Amino acid sequence: MNVAMQTGSLRSSLKYEPQELEFGTSGRRGKVVDLTQLEVYINALAELEYLQSLDTSEGGIVRGQEFFFARDLRPSSDSFVPEQQGRGEIAQAIVAAIRDSGMRAVNLGSIPTPALTCYALARGKGSVMVTGSHIPFDRNGYKTNTSKGELLKQQEAPIHEQVRKVRQSLYDQPRDQSPFDEHGFFKTGHQDLPTEQPEARVDWIGRFTSFFRGASLEGKRLLVYQHSAVGRDLLVEVLQRMGAEVIAAGRSDTFVPIDTENIGTPQLAAIQALADEATAKHGPLDAIVSTDGDSDRPLVVGVDPATAKAHFFGGDLVGMVVAEYLKADAVVVPISCNDAVDRGNLSSVVEAKTRIGSPFVIAGMEEARRKGKNCVCGWEPNGGFLTGSDIERNGAVLSALLTRDAILPILGVLFAAADGGLNLVDLFDRLPKRFSRAALLENFPRSLGLKIVAFFSAGAAAQKLLAKFFTPEMGFGTIVHVDNTDGIRVLFDNGDVAHVRPSGNADELRIYTVADTQVRADAIAAMGVAEPNGILRCMQKAVAVDA
Repeated sequence: MNVAMQTGSLRSSLKYEPQELEFGTSGRRGKVVDLTQLEVYINALAELEYLQSLDTSEGGIVRGQEFFFARDLRPSSDSFVPEQQGRGEIAQAIVAAIRDSGMRAVNLGSIPTPALTCYALARGKGSVMVTGSHIPFDRNGYKTNTSKGELLKQQEAPIHEQVRKVRQSLYDQPRDQSPFDEHGFFKTGHQDLPTEQPEARVDWIGRFTSFFRGASLEGKRLLVYQHSAVGRDLLVEVLQRMGAEVIAAGRSDTFVPIDTENIGTPQLAAIQALADEATAKHGPLDAIVSTDGDSDRPLVVGVDPATAKAHFFGGDLVGMVVAEYLKADAVVVPISCNDAVDRGNLSSVVEAKTRIGSPFVIAGMEEARRKGKNCVCGWEPNGGFLTGSDIERNGAVLSALLTRDAILPILGVLFAAADGGLNLVDLFDRLPKRFSRAALLENFPRSLGLKIVAFFSAGAAAQKLLAKFFTPEMGFGTIVHVDNTDGIRVLFDNGDVAHVRPSGNADELRIYTVADTQVRADAIAAMGVAEPNGILRCMQKAVAVDA
């Protein structure tokens, strides 16, 4: 940290070492113990000041106008958490930044991230969502949107410079004049949030009931796994309005970090148990659906009508079904997606693969629009679905929304099955037989993950070295290509794919796998994260030895 300390300044009085927030693929995230109100305020104020420097045509905001915010259900989002060194009330720090930047803070409550974004964009206003999404309970963060959409990658550098200026200014303040104490809390203590406004929730429900008017899920029995998702009640209401019989289950008052990109055996077992209990009480289920914490990524699980066994469908396959249902003429996906998209009915409309993260998918969709495509959508392996253009169906129009959404893909899958007279297992069975799995190592420093990527991306020599970690004894064929678009994506002549990449949001090292059978995809993922000598750990050791 290159911030000089002046005697008597706020910085010189701090009794902890500040941890600066960095951009990830979706906003800023960190450990709750490091998310002081001071640090959140510094970054949020700088981002707001940056947006005020832009023309409204570029996503700028105007002093004196409304600025919207919402939050998920993590305790630290709006409360102090004793177990996290008393940190929290992140939303309160955001509100202070909004007000001190000359804006009017409008509280849209606890609603999904896309519901906030959609409401704000429709009014040409900026917004902030306080959320840690799917990452572990001891972490949180926030995501800022311009009046036009998500922050773009090229905007991060000028924002970083503005953060530096704001940080220096606040740190230089005499400590007796600063609104913050020596622990990074507001001196005023607890602050109430502005009164919640319900309009965004109402509009979000109306977005789907309007687009799907005339369609019905009558006769479908659906289980909504609620856990601690911020959209848990909203999802129930939407499905009920579509005519479905909805059973809510698994509601939790403590935060449950559901990563829709990494649904493992324990989570599937828990979902199966909820399904078995609901079936015993209410009768056979047609599907189980849920979302992650901030409800911008779907969880879709089919139920085999013959065995009552739950089948999880990855987000990249969900995206394929929904894009076909919407009759997309251009689809944009990141390099980590299941390559079934290149082999099925969508193969002719797939645009160039992007780096991982919604800002890159958005840029790809905007390029497709510039090329004259009319029905443009995109998705990520986590299932978050984006619409890059207005989409028409039976005379109804769904406005473009350049941010991830969970409800549209859930409804798209359910209606695609209903229209085809199929159960979900049979619906997905029609896709090309390519199967994927994702797994991860937690508490893996992102900086170390980036070193691994750099080390194994150094040309032909690196490809030969990779062959030592993906061996014939493990069932791998010969390496035919290594794609470094984002991470290390290794393609083998037997059809296997192994993709290694550090998370952009958390200290995690991920492996994405694709194979001709689910058993093989699962096996590659398991070999990847095995302890203590799995593929990822061995790659880590190789980098350490070289260093």
